[in-house]
Amino acid sequence: MVIKEVTYKGSYPTLAKCPTPKLPEFAFIGRSNVGKSSLINMICKKSKLAHVSKKPGKTASLNFFSVDDNWILVDLPGYGYAVRSKGMKKSFKDMIYSYLEKRISLACIFVLIDANVPPQKNDIDFMAWLGGNAIPFVIVYTKLDRLTKTNKTKNIETIQSTLLESWNDLPQQFYTSAAKHEGGEEILKFIQEVMISLDPK
Repeated sequence: MVIKEVTYKGSYPTLAKCPTPKLPEFAFIGRSNVGKSSLINMICKKSKLAHVSKKPGKTASLNFFSVDDNWILVDLPGYGYAVRSKGMKKSFKDMIYSYLEKRISLACIFVLIDANVPPQKNDIDFMAWLGGNAIPFVIVYTKLDRLTKTNKTKNIETIQSTLLESWNDLPQQFYTSAAKHEGGEEILKFIQEVMISLDPK
């Protein structure tokens, strides 16, 4: 898949305010500071499409981008690290989970995991929730350029073994580095395959 044009469609604070579903939507989510904005920019080949901030947790709404008028990329708020009040955290959680549970045009979720850190409980819990609700998702390991080959293999194997403690099988996985522009083509190929499966004509 070659992306020619990406257009910002809008930011929406609730599911009810999101535009009428017309195209398949692919959502990106992960803990705050996982490198989500950098990955989205790398995939779309747009250096400033998604705002990259030194302060984690700046995404505060459901951000929609139209890709070649063919599918929608949805940038979801991160979870975990961001400093917010309890009220804001609940509001964010309600917004995200409502979108994931009820958005009929949602085709797949890309759950981003920082390959540099041990398995995090909020990542494990979130993916368990997705699986329990039969919401399709894949795993994207980020920031692999920061690891040696040995540590890269060790860290990912630790994450995978932790997941397999409660799962029989793992979802499809992607290995990325926004800094080295690695993994983007594989993600776009996967999106194209999902698009074809949704409309085999």
